[in-house]
Amino acid sequence: MTTATQTADYFSVFSLPRKLNIEVAALESDFYRLSRELHPDRFARAPKAEQEAALEKSSQLNDAYRTLKDPIARTQYLLELEGVKLEEQSAAATTAARTSGEEKKQVVPPELLEEVFELNMQLQELKMGRDPETVENLNIARIRFEAMLDVLLNEMKSLWNHWDAVVEKTSAEDAGRVVIRDKMVALLNRRSYVRNLVRDVNAALAE
Repeated sequence: MTTATQTADYFSVFSLPRKLNIEVAALESDFYRLSRELHPDRFARAPKAEQEAALEKSSQLNDAYRTLKDPIARTQYLLELEGVKLEEQSAAATTAARTSGEEKKQVVPPELLEEVFELNMQLQELKMGRDPETVENLNIARIRFEAMLDVLLNEMKSLWNHWDAVVEKTSAEDAGRVVIRDKMVALLNRRSYVRNLVRDVNAALAE
């Protein structure tokens, strides 16, 4: 029987290898089964320490399920287990920047330099007045960036296959494994940047 343990990583909570292709339906089924096993009613008459332990396991189970069912969160989590910190585009970096009052550093993907420059010009124009042509151009840009997110996700899933194929055969220092890991990091950073562009456009259009 699979049980969630306090020291387990999210993959081992569900007795899964550290691979990125996951059968989501099976994950969901295991989640509900384990949730029933850890339901508070089953520990109503148990000692307080046992009740608290079950509550902690249930909390970890929820965190593990929420992370692993989401393709991007799952990839980010696995990279964290591999010792990679996605700092530049991360939510933590955003929070730190806001707290310090400094501007968050973001690396513009080279292939987007021209589009980002044009987008910033359009956002400035929008601040000066809601010209219909500028609004239309921003909507077109938003749709284009949203399409990029789909493309990047598909590219990420392709890298999953390469990762899953080598992870059992190599150590963390293996050159081929490191190459795939670095490619996933680059894709996640690019996706995060594009997602922020979509957010900025939506915020500007909503004003």
